[in-house]
Amino acid sequence: MTYRWLQKATTNTAAVKKLNESLNISGTLAEILVQRGILDFEEAKSFFRPQLEMLHDPFLMKDMAKAVEEIETAIGHDEKIMVYGDYDVDGTTAVSVVYSFLKKQYPNVISYIPDRYKEGYGISLAGIDFAESEGCKLIIALDCGIKAIKQVSYASEKGIDFIICDHHQPGQELPQAKAILNPKQADCHYPFDELSGCGVGFKLVQALCQHWSLPDNLWQQYLDLVAVSIGADIVPIVGENRVLAYYGLKKINENPSEGIHWLKVNAGKEKDVLSISDVVFLLGPRINAAGRISHGKLAVALLTGTVDSELENIANTIGEQNQNRKELDSSITKEALQMIIDQKEEKRRTTVLFKADWHKGVIGIVASRLIENHYRPTVVFTESNGVLAGSARSVHGFNVYDALNDCSDILEQFGGHKYAAGMTLKLEQFEAFKTRFEQVVTNTILPEQLTPQLTIDATLLFKDLTPKFYRVMHQMGPFGPQNMAPTFVSHHLLDAGSKKVGADKTHLHVRLKCPDTNLMFKGIAFGMAPLLAVLQSGDPISVVYHVEENSFRGETQLQLRIKDLKLTANTN
Repeated sequence: MTYRWLQKATTNTAAVKKLNESLNISGTLAEILVQRGILDFEEAKSFFRPQLEMLHDPFLMKDMAKAVEEIETAIGHDEKIMVYGDYDVDGTTAVSVVYSFLKKQYPNVISYIPDRYKEGYGISLAGIDFAESEGCKLIIALDCGIKAIKQVSYASEKGIDFIICDHHQPGQELPQAKAILNPKQADCHYPFDELSGCGVGFKLVQALCQHWSLPDNLWQQYLDLVAVSIGADIVPIVGENRVLAYYGLKKINENPSEGIHWLKVNAGKEKDVLSISDVVFLLGPRINAAGRISHGKLAVALLTGTVDSELENIANTIGEQNQNRKELDSSITKEALQMIIDQKEEKRRTTVLFKADWHKGVIGIVASRLIENHYRPTVVFTESNGVLAGSARSVHGFNVYDALNDCSDILEQFGGHKYAAGMTLKLEQFEAFKTRFEQVVTNTILPEQLTPQLTIDATLLFKDLTPKFYRVMHQMGPFGPQNMAPTFVSHHLLDAGSKKVGADKTHLHVRLKCPDTNLMFKGIAFGMAPLLAVLQSGDPISVVYHVEENSFRGETQLQLRIKDLKLTANTN
């Protein structure tokens, strides 16, 4: 895939110089800090040393006092409470946090995760009926519910109240719930509006601890689950999320909850120090696999259980389901890519595909895979319960949620974020949606958004790439949206013996040297074997990369994780 290289510019040179001197760090890292809005020593101190005291007062969130009062009233009347959440990582971690906490304070609590295939996303009528059959009088909905107008009304007719804890974009009309916790509400003045769904539930637990004068360790014990939700749901790792992710990772690595421990064991990472990237690619997919392949309640059982022998068995089952998910993902992606060729859709500005027997649990992953090959907004549909269920993914900078909103008269329902959304559609409306979506995207997408972009933070000379440089850079983590791992470019390098590697020889083991200093660094370039000829041309090379540590046979060295490379002459 061909990338556009876009290098950031730093105009506040005075702030760069000030940080360079006050922190005694390299000018390159000072430049990156300034690009990320960190302009002086105190801001840098807070950035490099997050403290739990930086977390906001949960009662600053609109309706938090009401939510606490409703829970207290339900407990006072000995009413049964249902903790309800979505079947993905964010939803199951959210349910696990709130259910575990409440269950320790009050026994009359149950949890509920909807069946992805029978009930679909969000609050279902079947879930409300189950709550009624169980005698529940209060439902706490997590990571869903902000658009559940009809469902909340349906529950109200049955004498069941709702507290909604959500982080998705509210619509024009809100459900008639007893309390709505969602920092994205226009009239909510909570200082940070990018919490995960689990993060909103966590703030509710924090508020209850504060209101009931319980010790801080009772809410701090859930930081690892919040960190998993932050990584897996791809929310910005800035502000409050960065503090939560920082301490959540610390807990994952030093003292994880039993369920997370057994997930690490299953992933073969029991003794490893995990990063947010490991959470995204190792832990998150395993938790998600339960809801994709069998039922999300299995993930909640893992994350709320306490008996090691049972948890080991659940973690192993989830690991097997994750392997099954990988195989489905691979086979359906291959089929979808062939469909794009057969249907001659390469020239379209969108990809919209449907096949009735595709597994509903992996179509979102397939949509992401298709974008890796055909870079454009993508929707993949399968058939479920007599309608089409679709999953959308987008390209950098393009808001697929807004595009779907412009198709809302065709859709049965939809919801999601800027880059990922889900929807349902009547079969007879598929072609109409495909046409409309193409028109909307064509009219609104910018030409440059159809080519993947590599955003470069700074130019780096090999002589400046030292162990100290890496140590300081590493402390800028946890990395994620809006605080990504720094991306560097180095120019005028020469090949020093690069070669194809991997079982199928699709990757490159790269050796590059700087002719001015003779310094040499090794790197890995996944899936970039076709570029070996560029490296071996003998001409100067420019490389875009991340810096990482590589440990091999007890020796740890810095290496380049290469994102793209081209002849230096072609970079302008």
